Amino acid sequence: MTLIEHATQAALAEAIAAQLGSALDAALAAEGQATLALAGGRTAPPIFARLAAQARDWSRVTLLPSDERWVPADHADRNSAALRGAFAGVDCVRFLDLVPPDATGMADAGTACLALAEHPQPFAATLLGMGADGHFASLFPGAPNLATGLDPATAAPAIAIVPDPMPAAGPHPRISLTLSRILKSRTIVLAITGADKRAVLEAAAAGDTTLPIAALLRASPGLVVHWSA
Repeated sequence: MTLIEHATQAALAEAIAAQLGSALDAALAAEGQATLALAGGRTAPPIFARLAAQARDWSRVTLLPSDERWVPADHADRNSAALRGAFAGVDCVRFLDLVPPDATGMADAGTACLALAEHPQPFAATLLGMGADGHFASLFPGAPNLATGLDPATAAPAIAIVPDPMPAAGPHPRISLTLSRILKSRTIVLAITGADKRAVLEAAAAGDTTLPIAALLRASPGLVVHWSA
């Protein structure tokens, strides 16, 4: 991996937005369209704001969350609501939802898999965050089907996953992109902040395979990690 340190979180957001914008523009120039998977969490909104301010033909861009909570579309914990809000001022950008608007009952990845089947091309870029437990997207340690989500050869682009234990922030079942689908990205960017998360990342890089992020580090040696305190 390549670790880039930033003096401030604002500088981190600026650098990541520039990197994602370059990846989008390269994909648009080469293929005429681009798909971008974006993380939720507290680090992402300043990145979204800077990215949304960039000038391009956004009508050829599709945005989707890297993971989604199994809640209705109007729920405050829905990642796609935050994503749509951040890009509300961008004309004609398209959105891909991983969860149906009326999500009820048990979480099911059917909606996500059907939607992703319509976008089989590699993502122009995927932006990921990481939790203090080493999870990325919604691939949480302790989840019963974590091995499927982390299998770089699985055919499933997304899975339903029930964190165990449930996280305090957003205590819901999830739909998550699998590592296999994330790896089908021309650029993968990991954004982390704080000394605690850096320590987790370094433990994973040193071989702690109990941390889900270790699977991403193994499978994506070209991963770019942006960090600030």
